[in-house]
Amino acid sequence: MSEWVEYADQLTKQARQASRQLALVSGAQKQRWLHRAAELLVVRAEEVVAANQRDLEAAPGYGLNAAAIDRLKLTPQRLKSVAAALADVALLPDPIGEVIDSTVRPNGLSVNRVRVPLGVVFFIYESRPNVTIDAASLCLKSGNAVILRGGKEALHSNLALHRILTDALIETGLPEHAVQLVQTTERAVVGELLKRGDRIDVTIPRGGKSLIERVVNEATMPVIKHFDGICHVYVDESADFDMALAILKNSKCQRPGVCNAAECLLVHAAIAETFLPKAAAMLHAEKVEMRGCPRTCRLIPTAKPATDADFRTEYLDLILSIKVVDDLTAAIDHIDAYGSHHTETIVTTNLPAAMRFTAEVDSAGVIVNASTRFNDGGEFGLGAEIGISTDKFHARGPCGLRELTSYKWVAYGTGQIRE
Repeated sequence: MSEWVEYADQLTKQARQASRQLALVSGAQKQRWLHRAAELLVVRAEEVVAANQRDLEAAPGYGLNAAAIDRLKLTPQRLKSVAAALADVALLPDPIGEVIDSTVRPNGLSVNRVRVPLGVVFFIYESRPNVTIDAASLCLKSGNAVILRGGKEALHSNLALHRILTDALIETGLPEHAVQLVQTTERAVVGELLKRGDRIDVTIPRGGKSLIERVVNEATMPVIKHFDGICHVYVDESADFDMALAILKNSKCQRPGVCNAAECLLVHAAIAETFLPKAAAMLHAEKVEMRGCPRTCRLIPTAKPATDADFRTEYLDLILSIKVVDDLTAAIDHIDAYGSHHTETIVTTNLPAAMRFTAEVDSAGVIVNASTRFNDGGEFGLGAEIGISTDKFHARGPCGLRELTSYKWVAYGTGQIRE
């Protein structure tokens, strides 16, 4: 165990030192690193693919299904896409040093609120190795040192990618330890790192609920996270049926295994008799299993009776809970009782209903007449994201560059003293 204590100490000391050095780094230097890393990903694709092949060969032993193995796989073409994403991050405005607001006090003191990095980020994630590049690029662009801890399924891939990132750091004159990778799958290291709230400023877990619960229980620093994505589509009495069906299909069926996919359909009682059979036909064609309340089951004979637990479940699969609600108030009450504060959408042509929904629903993403799948950094124009937060402090919803920053107050005087 002592070796993991020493290893955690080493990683965090190096990260803290690198974060101080990054405070003096220009935006142009960060741009050069992003572009050089993108170049090396393409030039050294063969090296990365070979490492990835070792992970692919071991994947069945870890219980990964075909879809998970596909997400794990890296090819020269996929690496070109990852490199292009780095170039996209390079084009984003650098948030560091931005003066958020400024005022001159009556005594002549100039008071400024200036955007600054969080400091050291500990990022824990699972399976997909391209996340290694995404997280590193966002953290460094926003001036943060990052300690990366990927899943055991992608260890060899992540090691190869990290070598490229480190070589690019050295070549462009940036701190070598600005991006570090935990180079062991030993769980004890995570526990040791979570104890170091004196050196790590924030931890971001991205993965299954058990991972996030462990991080929240053990962390001695703030955590940016979401536990579940129990997202709702509410079809109001004034909804356009064609629009509602298209939104429901996209929200549930496009990628059912992601956190912003819909898990529950709520339908206003006034239209349930006409809308639900149409929805059932579409969902049946998409091979979606339906679990409904008693009123739903009367209108959709193929639906299974839903339990209270069904409405609290993030299926991440082609399964959908359905409930008929008496009115907008009942829909909002259901979301408040069963939702996870992730993403909810209302389909309506009634502007007051839409405005009330956006005001009363307490979720990170509230959408009117569009798919839940839009709660995403790229779709919201952030360029990229490190995750989606359902917390209520400074980072909520998709976390891009600005969500990886804080601010400090900087005051300039000419000798003023307080009376």
